[in-house]
Amino acid sequence: MSKVDEITRESWIMSTFPEWGTWLNEEIENETVEPGTVAMWWLGCTGMWFKTPGGCNITVDLWCGNGKRSHGNGKMAVGHQMANMCGARDMQPNLRAVPFVIDPFAIKHVDAVLATHYHQDHMSAEYAAHVIQSKITTIDENGKEIPVPFIGPKKSVELWQKWGVPAERCITVVPGDSIKIKDIEIIALDSFDRTCLVTTDSTGPDREELTGKCPMDMDEKAVNYLIKTPGGNIYHSGDSHYSIYFAKHGKDYDVDVAFGSYGENPVGMADKMTSCDILRMAEALDCKVVIPIHYDVWTNFMADVNEIRVLYDMKKDRLDYKFHPFFWEVGGKYVYPTDKDKRAYHHRRGFEDCFEAPQNIPFRSLL
Repeated sequence: MSKVDEITRESWIMSTFPEWGTWLNEEIENETVEPGTVAMWWLGCTGMWFKTPGGCNITVDLWCGNGKRSHGNGKMAVGHQMANMCGARDMQPNLRAVPFVIDPFAIKHVDAVLATHYHQDHMSAEYAAHVIQSKITTIDENGKEIPVPFIGPKKSVELWQKWGVPAERCITVVPGDSIKIKDIEIIALDSFDRTCLVTTDSTGPDREELTGKCPMDMDEKAVNYLIKTPGGNIYHSGDSHYSIYFAKHGKDYDVDVAFGSYGENPVGMADKMTSCDILRMAEALDCKVVIPIHYDVWTNFMADVNEIRVLYDMKKDRLDYKFHPFFWEVGGKYVYPTDKDKRAYHHRRGFEDCFEAPQNIPFRSLL
């Protein structure tokens, strides 16, 4: 049988997906984190992997899904949070714009699975299934071996349990809660994700009517996290919009690196922080480095980080900024404080060993 006769749609999918295969899985597994540092990898959207010198590995918002895959009937669900927010009915063209850089089913070890909130691009049933099925364990603060916990606000926990994650594996957190895992301390903080506030349990015509009602407590739907590590304190803001209460968090905690969800909001929608918001958040948190995320994943919210760069250069001296932005790439590694002075990331370019082995060329002038 010829090659073209053997190839099917299924064989094509299996041979190309996920696009990075296990490349990043292997890199994370093999990474030795030096004392006094913390290594992190951007997994796309707001997904993060953190690894410490003590061998603690945690993920935040690791998500393995996609956006629109068909035009369908051209309409979104009437109770979708975006429809609730702005009254639009036409389907939003949110196609996934970045590759899958990690294989969730090839993960060999993780110590905790965290979610900031329960929107579909921040939680993964596939990842949860692998963690449960593979029986991965960790060590609690008393040195006892335990199953890997799933940590998040009430709505995230409810979704995990709906998928089949045992209730005893789930830890519901609200702002102020603290959890220690190996050499990491996770502190839940207030979220400012106003899109989450207009998310209803039903997305159909029977959706909850929110008009004139005082919003339910945000703490049940979403949290931000401060992750204390041997290399510094990392602030993950989930899908938070800008809030002046960032300044309270900045006064209560030392923040080294802060992540903020950035995007180019379409007319009539405010779902992501703007370039100005990212800088205001960093200033309010009094962080050392601010890293924009989330702008990468949705085709209809993609944004240019150079806007942040230009605005930062315009304002840094006049406002005496004590922080600087870092512009990352999905799948890239960032080590704090080793990389604290870097301003932009580039994937490894390779060819470091050029001319170390004999060449196979007709003559040097070819070069």
